[in-house]
Amino acid sequence: MSLIAFDFDGTLSDSEMTVLLAERAGVTDEVAEITERAMNDEMSYAESLYRRAELLEGLPEEDIADAFDAVRIRPGAARLIRRLRDEGHHVAVLTGGFERGVEAALEREGVAVDTIVANRLPTGADGALTGAAEGPLIEGTKDDALADLAAEVGVSMADAVAVGDGANDLPMLEVAGLAVGFVPKSAVRPVCDAVVASMYRLGKVLEAHGVLAAE
Repeated sequence: MSLIAFDFDGTLSDSEMTVLLAERAGVTDEVAEITERAMNDEMSYAESLYRRAELLEGLPEEDIADAFDAVRIRPGAARLIRRLRDEGHHVAVLTGGFERGVEAALEREGVAVDTIVANRLPTGADGALTGAAEGPLIEGTKDDALADLAAEVGVSMADAVAVGDGANDLPMLEVAGLAVGFVPKSAVRPVCDAVVASMYRLGKVLEAHGVLAAE
C-alpha cells in the first residue's frame, strides 16, 4: 500500500476557492495578488491566508454556498482516485484550501478519499464569514501532515507520493518518496521527480513507478 497525498487548489482541482469567494465579495484583484505572492514563496502561506480571509469578512451564507458549489475537480481526477483506492492505496487531500469546498467537489463527482486535511473559514451567527481562518494547515506544514498520516496508516515515507503545484506544497514534496509536480510553479519544479499537466499523465507516472498497475 502507498499513501497518495494530493494538494487540492491548482492540483486536484483547477478551481481556486479563495478566488471563487473573492469574486462574490468583490475583492478579486486584492486576493489574486496575495495568492500569487504566496505561491511564489514571497509571503508565508499563513500570512497570505489570514490576509485573504480578512478581505472576505461579511460574505453572506448564500454567496459562500454558491462559491463552494462552483468548485470542480479536474477531468480524470475522479477516475484516478477510484483506481488508487481500488488497488488498496490510501488517498488523502492535504490542502490549505477549505474542507467544505473539497467535500462538495468530490461529492459532485461521486468519489471519496480516505482522508481530508484542510482549513475552515468560520461563520458567525448570521452565517456570514467572520474574516478569520482556522485549521491544521495554516501554521502547520504539509510535511508534518504527511508524516503524521503516514505513521497513522502504517506507510513509510518512502512509500508516500505527494502531488502539488505551489510553494506550500514544497515541504511534502521534499519528504515524499515520489514527488510529482502538477504544472508546478518555478520554485517548486526543482524538487519534483516528475512533472505532469493532466490526470492521465499522472496515472502514467504512477504506473511507471509501480504504484498503479498498467492499463
